[in-house]
Amino acid sequence: MKLFVFGLGFTGRRFAERARGRFSTIVGTVTEPAAAARVAAETGFTMRAFGPDADDASIAADLADSDALLVSAPPGAAGDPVLPRYADAIAASRIGWIGYLSTIGVYGDQGGAWIDETTPAAPRSERSTVRVRAEEAWCALGARSGKAVQVFRLSGIYGPGRNPIVKVREGRSQRIVKKGQVFNRIHVDDIATTLLASLDRPRPGAIYNVTDDEPTPPQTVIEHAAALANLPPPPEVDFETADLSPMARSFYGENKRVRNRLIREELGVTLAYPTYREGLAALAGDAV
Repeated sequence: MKLFVFGLGFTGRRFAERARGRFSTIVGTVTEPAAAARVAAETGFTMRAFGPDADDASIAADLADSDALLVSAPPGAAGDPVLPRYADAIAASRIGWIGYLSTIGVYGDQGGAWIDETTPAAPRSERSTVRVRAEEAWCALGARSGKAVQVFRLSGIYGPGRNPIVKVREGRSQRIVKKGQVFNRIHVDDIATTLLASLDRPRPGAIYNVTDDEPTPPQTVIEHAAALANLPPPPEVDFETADLSPMARSFYGENKRVRNRLIREELGVTLAYPTYREGLAALAGDAV
């Protein structure tokens, strides 16, 4: 059994590491040849360069010989980067399971309401609009090729080395307050658990929200992270006057509470970190 991962970044790499026992060969991509050599040495995976300025000649043969495909490479302004180059190779391959990693950002702003997978996508930004088009393109490939394509809409990802405790310790955290604002989050290991469960239960065209149980105000999470780090929380900053990048500010323009019932009931997933409290407690020792 062979797994191919387009985009072996934080999430793709964690899934591949968890999937070692399921596959005899794992092939992944990063955007530059030098990075491919480094990641291959770190992980033991076969690595290829794939990006705007790189396209390893071995990728087509790798896909032809793969059984499962995870797509973690995000779309750019021109859309999905994989399909224009490899749609035909994927359709002709023996790949039986395709997982496409998307974002809950495709739901746009829901005014703080609870939503699930039956809620229509309502993207507000061009970034999210492009993401919806990429989801649709992958599902269309699955429909015409007979392959099981599943879309996984992820909430805010955190995990080892990438979490609020690290930011508090490094002085990079802001305690931004916007009345009524909440976000869902998801630990990277719970994403991997969900993907592994889907491998055993493929459903063509499925869409899953991969998120925790408790949408929470961001300042509450920062306060908890600071307490675990034995540090004072950073001062409160009003959202209206906060120094935020345009992308970060756009996140605060969307407010929703996301349900995860489907991954639990259909895929049998039990989250190891159902809220930020369990997740950050497990990471407190890693953040030193």
